[in-house]
Amino acid sequence: MEGGRVVATLFRMTGDLDVAEDAFADAAIVAFERWPVDGIPERPGAWLTTVARRKALDHLRREARRQTLEQQASEALMATDPDPLPYHTVRDDQLRLIFTCCHPALVRDAQVALALRVLCGLTTTEIARAFLTSDTTMGQRIARAKHKIKANRIGIGRVPRDAELSARLPGVLAVVHLVFTTGHHAPVGSELQRVDLADEGVRLARLLTDLMPDEAECLGLLALVESVHARRSTRLDAGGEAVLLRDADRSQWDHDAIAEASALLERALRLGRVGPYQVQAAISCLHSLAATADATDWVQIAELYGVLDGFGANPFVRVNRAVAVGEADGPDAGLEVLATAEGTDGWHFAHTVRADLLARSGRADEAAAALRAALACAPNDVDRRLLEARLAGLTGVPDAQGVHDHRR
Repeated sequence: MEGGRVVATLFRMTGDLDVAEDAFADAAIVAFERWPVDGIPERPGAWLTTVARRKALDHLRREARRQTLEQQASEALMATDPDPLPYHTVRDDQLRLIFTCCHPALVRDAQVALALRVLCGLTTTEIARAFLTSDTTMGQRIARAKHKIKANRIGIGRVPRDAELSARLPGVLAVVHLVFTTGHHAPVGSELQRVDLADEGVRLARLLTDLMPDEAECLGLLALVESVHARRSTRLDAGGEAVLLRDADRSQWDHDAIAEASALLERALRLGRVGPYQVQAAISCLHSLAATADATDWVQIAELYGVLDGFGANPFVRVNRAVAVGEADGPDAGLEVLATAEGTDGWHFAHTVRADLLARSGRADEAAAALRAALACAPNDVDRRLLEARLAGLTGVPDAQGVHDHRR
């Protein structure tokens, strides 16, 4: 988590993304050597920034081709608190660099992928899972984006001026949303959730709302992440196994955060510019505000997913819509919607949804095959154990209310 902030600060100072990343990597090596001996500093981020700044300065002194560039970079790096854009309203280095990465010279997917890799420390595999693509394809996409930033001297311009922020906002919202989503439900690894990363997503969403308080989608995104994050404490049992939403102890949810999310959503809707994050927030709030699992308004949730689907083809939306329709209108109706979700063969959740709907339709053999397909997608360890348990116990029709609860 400190790495993203350090890289953002160094990029602000140097205008060179490669230098910023390399300097942080060098500082991390020094930390691994020193901290076991000296102890972890009271302010690890500040320690890393100081060491990385020195590493960057050494690099620029060695590599700078022009004296003027070396002098400018040295002055920036040696300053106590350099800020080359004092007029700018984006005061957080990390958010500032997200806006920089979301440059119009890059396509949207490249903007988001680059920001996730550089700023948030997500691995190429984690980002590839978020885009339902291969590691190789995603690695190439990130490399091309970095090359384009350097070739077009995007870094020299730092971040857009205030008047340009709105044009870059969709990419920034997508980055913050995926930071939170990856923390809320880890695509790989031994954990179901990475609370530190989800916390960072909430922090960035709040900063965005503070920066642009009249943007309805900023409010919608904050409402979404607040509502989902309010349920985090009940997603695992004492043994570290997944707990479905229908089985959660709702008394343990953060009801103050849920109330705040609902108020944010109402504020966003009053602005009259409904967007996809507001619709997702409405869906999440319906789950969070239901007093019991049986009180969940699946009909309205299915209708909202239909609205969300209207904003553009999205396999993630279509799969979750299939779950909601399956709850509202029956599993066969859900399967019809799921059949229209293209490009989801590598996503274990899509296969899990199919298994649940098939099992509820009395097609146990096909459901078992779908669970095996889900396991072949190599989900995180907690999801894997849940899938294995379902496969082992698939002798009849499982309980109603599918795995959408687990995802959300």
